[in-house]
Amino acid sequence: MRDLQIDWLKCFVATVDAGSLSGAAVAVHRSQSAVSMQLKKLEDAVGHSLLLRGPRLLQLTHEGQALLGYARRMLDLQAEAQAALQGEAISGVVRLGVPDDYASQYLTPVLKRFAPRHGGVEIQLDCEQSTALIPRVQRGELDLALVSRDHARRGTLLFHEPMVWVGSPQFDVWTRDPLPIAVYEEASLGRRSALHSLALQGRRWRIVYNSSSLAGQIAAVESGLAVAVLTQCSAPAHLQRLGAEQGLGPLQPMEVAAYRSQASKGNKAVDSLQQMLVQTLRQAGV
Repeated sequence: MRDLQIDWLKCFVATVDAGSLSGAAVAVHRSQSAVSMQLKKLEDAVGHSLLLRGPRLLQLTHEGQALLGYARRMLDLQAEAQAALQGEAISGVVRLGVPDDYASQYLTPVLKRFAPRHGGVEIQLDCEQSTALIPRVQRGELDLALVSRDHARRGTLLFHEPMVWVGSPQFDVWTRDPLPIAVYEEASLGRRSALHSLALQGRRWRIVYNSSSLAGQIAAVESGLAVAVLTQCSAPAHLQRLGAEQGLGPLQPMEVAAYRSQASKGNKAVDSLQQMLVQTLRQAGV
C-alpha cells in the first residue's frame, strides 16, 4: 500500500461531506476533474473502491466507510500541528449560537478543549432554537452556530441526533384520543417530524401546548398535559420513552451541523472555534 497523501484525503472527505464531486470541488478550491483524479489516486493507493457513484448520489463502500474515520483524524491532526507551529496568539470575540438541547451535551466538551488553547478569545453565547439561529447567522448577527439543519447544504454536517417521543410515567396521556401534544414553533423541524409521524400512523392529535422553550416542553410533559418530541440528548431520564407499544411511530433524526456566517470568513478566532467544533463532535462519534 502506498502512502496516503493529505490532498487525496481532503478530496475524499470533502466529497463525502458535500455528497457530490461538484460540491467537493467548491470546498477544496479545485476543479471537479481534479477532485475525481485525486479520488482515483487514493483508491489506487489503498487497492479498493471507496465510493459508488450513482446518478444522483455517492455512497461509501465498506472500505470507504472504514477509511473515512482515519481520514478525518489525519486531517484533524495535521490542522492541530499547523496551529501549534504557527505560534500566533489568537484573540477576538466569537458570537456563537446553540439550541438549549445541544448546549450541555455537545458544546461543553468543545469549550473544554478550546478555552485552554485560546484564552484570548471571548465567546458570546446565545441559546435559541435553530429556526431563530439560522437567519441570525445569515444576517451576520452570529458568527457560528450549532444547528439542526433545514436542508442538506446548510453548514458542515457533524452527526445525526435521534428524536424521541416522551411522556410522564405518572400519566397515560398517550392513551387519549385525540392525542394531546406539546410542540415547538411552527417552523420547527421537530414539530414537523412529530406531525408527519402521526399522519403516517393515521392517529388523531391536537396541540395543547406551544412553546419554543425546552424547559416549557418538559414541564408540559411532566405535568401530564401532553406528550412531546425531544432530541434524545435533551430527554430527561425520568420521562418515559414512547414508541410502537404506545401507538407512536418512528421519527426522523436531526442533521446537526456547524453553520457559519459569510461575514466571519477570514476571522481566525472563528476559524479556530469552528475547527474545534468539527473535530470534537466528529471524533466523539456522536
